[in-house]
Amino acid sequence: MRNFTFYNPTRIHFGEGQIAKLARDVPEGARVLVTHGGGSIFQNGVWQQVEQALAGHPVTRFGGIEPNPQFDTLVKATELARAERCDFIIAVGGGSVIDGSKFIAAAACHEGDPLELLTGRRIAAALPLGCVLTLAATGSESNPHGVVTHVARQEKLSFSSALLYPRFAILDPRTTFSLPPRQIGNGVVDAFVHTLEQYLTYPADAPLQDRYAEGLLQTLIEEGPKALADPEDYRVRANLMWCATQALNGLLGCGVPQDWSTHMIGHELTALYHIDHAQTLALVLPALLAERRQAKREKLLQYALRVWGLKEGEEDDRIDGAIRATRDFFKRMGVPTRLSEHGLDADVIPRVLAQLERHGMTALGERHDLDLAASERILLKAL
Repeated sequence: MRNFTFYNPTRIHFGEGQIAKLARDVPEGARVLVTHGGGSIFQNGVWQQVEQALAGHPVTRFGGIEPNPQFDTLVKATELARAERCDFIIAVGGGSVIDGSKFIAAAACHEGDPLELLTGRRIAAALPLGCVLTLAATGSESNPHGVVTHVARQEKLSFSSALLYPRFAILDPRTTFSLPPRQIGNGVVDAFVHTLEQYLTYPADAPLQDRYAEGLLQTLIEEGPKALADPEDYRVRANLMWCATQALNGLLGCGVPQDWSTHMIGHELTALYHIDHAQTLALVLPALLAERRQAKREKLLQYALRVWGLKEGEEDDRIDGAIRATRDFFKRMGVPTRLSEHGLDADVIPRVLAQLERHGMTALGERHDLDLAASERILLKAL
């Protein structure tokens, strides 16, 4: 196991009725900016609970944060936060709203061009923020990372700072009951791939981390289809919500090598072709595993046995079976696994490769040996 330092200051309030905890965790006298996406929070009762809990606080609301939050929208929210002298942010939504709110928190305290925060400038200060999670997927509710889309540049730009850990996250599974099947499927796939990218690398003498990852994967496999069948099963939605948080709160990756190349390639597909983030992961991951089967051989065999129960036959057959089972699981969740299912063909590959090169993504993977030629082969396998 590698050396590591684990730090996560986010307080988690989990369960039904926990939105009321806003009244305790938002400082007295705070001027609050509430951020959200579309209008679903007004239809499913979440806004009414938030409004009641924040009674007594000056509240400014900013809605319309997009899936894959857009830079220009977030700049408008930043200007509103400054104009209203907001000093605390509550993000009500899924990963896009939370990511966008992290950017607003940093940009509100930055005197220069906010784009600098997405192009390497260190985040020196940020407004405090908390969140009310309504979509279990990204894990952004308890990590310091974010991704913002710059439409004009056709880029997804990431940022990170310990200042951006949410002070608290409220996870009430009932807030996810009204999600459509597409978002349920996307959320499960997102959490599944987050887990695999911290697991399917090479052995690191970290059996606890391996079992932790395998437990998350097995739970997602068991519970994901149940959520599609019965979206209002509280037990199922609770397990999925907690899995998604655990998949990217920093603990799973402690002491082990990680491979985020699926995300890096997927980001370019989203930026160029506006494919849902999780759906790009479902396109790339099975193809990447097929391409990297030798480099990941030991862990793929472990994955085949422990997660999918594949113990018979030749090693290569078991690896094939695990990759096929992964792809089939994504399909069961209603998530496409081929570029052709999005109407895309091999003509997209040069554009994606050019973007990867532009962003310095030429040595990806746990061993930093996944070059542009390998990325090209992965995209060909994803057709």
